[in-house]
Amino acid sequence: MGAPRPVFPWGAALWAFLLASLGGAAGQPLGAEPMCTAQPLARYSVTFTGKWSQASFPKQYPLFRPPAQWSSLLGAAHSSDYSLWRKDQYVSNGLREFAERGEAWALMREMEAAGERLQSVHGVFSAPAVPSGTGQTSAELEAHARHSLVSFVVRIVPSPDWFVGVDSLDLCDRGSWREQVAVDLYPYDAGTDSGFTFSSPNFATVPQDTVTEITASSPSHPANSFYYPRLKALPPIARVVLARLRQGPRAFSPPALGLGAGGNEVVGSLPDPETPLDCEVSLWSSWGLCAGPCGRPGAKSRTRYVRVRPANHGAPCPALEEEAPCDPDNCV
Repeated sequence: MGAPRPVFPWGAALWAFLLASLGGAAGQPLGAEPMCTAQPLARYSVTFTGKWSQASFPKQYPLFRPPAQWSSLLGAAHSSDYSLWRKDQYVSNGLREFAERGEAWALMREMEAAGERLQSVHGVFSAPAVPSGTGQTSAELEAHARHSLVSFVVRIVPSPDWFVGVDSLDLCDRGSWREQVAVDLYPYDAGTDSGFTFSSPNFATVPQDTVTEITASSPSHPANSFYYPRLKALPPIARVVLARLRQGPRAFSPPALGLGAGGNEVVGSLPDPETPLDCEVSLWSSWGLCAGPCGRPGAKSRTRYVRVRPANHGAPCPALEEEAPCDPDNCV
């Protein structure tokens, strides 16, 4: 049996080149945008503004225990290998805890583990909670050419498992960083709790559902807190602006996760759009007894009550009492 052939240096180099080429091709999905070639690092401010007002969302608007507010914001700068959340997909256990109860630590551990295992998360960032529906909070993040995507979530409080957020927003436009990006935000259902209203008790969705967008007509149920059949689309419930920062390079340390903040009300902002809310009444009660003198027509009545009072020029309430002629049962 002959001696084994020696491996020539050029053969090893060619093999390494092929592995690198295949690895690079596998790392970029078919049909994806070209990889970011912008300068290595960019810093951005993230400004989250709540637009959840009683004028824009009058139906069942939470005024106390607790009033309308927002949880802390939690997000990451990452590559295409990582997904914090995605429409029509199942949320992780960490995101479930965050969407249902606002507990962030499990979700933070998941993001940190993805960064250590796959190197797909460049950095985690957070912003303090907003104690009202129309407040504002902010944070800073650092993006890298290989980690130019940004995702974050903010829980709607109170709610069963509803949140707003951004999924894989690309801050890079091929060879340059975007200077500013503004995104209107709309509510999503995490698919883990089946409650219809802001204050619904816990009612686990079994089996778990995927993330779905909540619209003015979906879920199509009058009890849903976001059900506005007269609207084609909900007004944005929040807005986020990411603006590139120009200061010189410095060490990046994510801000501490805050559970409350003061002095973050939006001052001097444009008035919120007024969403009309039509009156809603109950079904009619049963007819009452027919009363009247003998030999003459009597009268009976029935009633109904107001379930939802109209707001912002919505349809007024109809009559709440109705009478009809009848023949007296026990005349006097």
